[in-house]
Amino acid sequence: MGKIKNVAVQMDHVAGINIAGDSTFAVCLEAQARGYKLFHYTPERLSLRDGKLYASVEPMLLRDVKGDHFELGAPERVDLSTMDVVLLRQDPPFDMAYITSTHLLERVHPKTLVVNDPAWVRNSPEKIFVTEFADLMPKTLITKDADEVRRFRDEMGDIILKPLYGNGGAGVFHSTRDDRNLSSLLEMFGQLFREPFIAQQYLPDVRKGDKRIILVDGEPAGAINRVPADHDSRSNMHVGGRAEATELTAREKEICQRIGPALRERGFLLVGIDVIGDFMTEINVTSPTGIREVRKFGGADIASLLWDAIERKRP
Repeated sequence: MGKIKNVAVQMDHVAGINIAGDSTFAVCLEAQARGYKLFHYTPERLSLRDGKLYASVEPMLLRDVKGDHFELGAPERVDLSTMDVVLLRQDPPFDMAYITSTHLLERVHPKTLVVNDPAWVRNSPEKIFVTEFADLMPKTLITKDADEVRRFRDEMGDIILKPLYGNGGAGVFHSTRDDRNLSSLLEMFGQLFREPFIAQQYLPDVRKGDKRIILVDGEPAGAINRVPADHDSRSNMHVGGRAEATELTAREKEICQRIGPALRERGFLLVGIDVIGDFMTEINVTSPTGIREVRKFGGADIASLLWDAIERKRP
């Protein structure tokens, strides 16, 4: 186990984050508290030349002060293999730009520990990976065939339709059995997305909340419940969902126990799963959120648990 000194963070620009609920910020604050030196860069600053992966990074100092939360030093070009850890934390979309960055980061992993493992992030799209546990999920269809979607709705009644590679609740629609807009909605999806879409059985329990459970190295570390606003089907907090304290049910512990080995096999040190009622709907491996909210409601210090796990995994 090597000592960690330098941590590069591949993220959306630090100037634009909301520190009150940003998990990357929480993880970086803990790294800073442990004495690690932070280096900030955005994905477009990666360069692969002659087999070596470089990034134009800026030394980063953070403060938990709204409106004055960061300082960046002068940019410097570094070989990422000289870093101890790279945090892969930019938000989706999970598009070719995102996929390409995972290919590039493979050139330095695991000599430089990339969290989460870039090859497995690429090979485990969040709404497809979860289908490996079909018995833990609501009824789910992945297709671009409009007739298949119509048959699925006829069978299920109410469904949720969403992009396969979306995030943050964008493009999520609730279609009821008597909704006459489904054909128009499918036409719009067909024009917007080259990929298939995902349709899921609507779970009325979503009105009680969509629980985000965070796992560190395959073990549940904390959870929050996200309750949708009265006027919305989505529970994502940035579209009006309300966070509240929660505990894990026996069923949720069972779900975590079932998926834990698969997460560890793939090198996923930080994962967020979404659970509605008795069913898991997504396994988030790109940039899962919820760390600050769990702490706010008196839960575990997940950022600290994550760095403990990273320190154990360092070559």
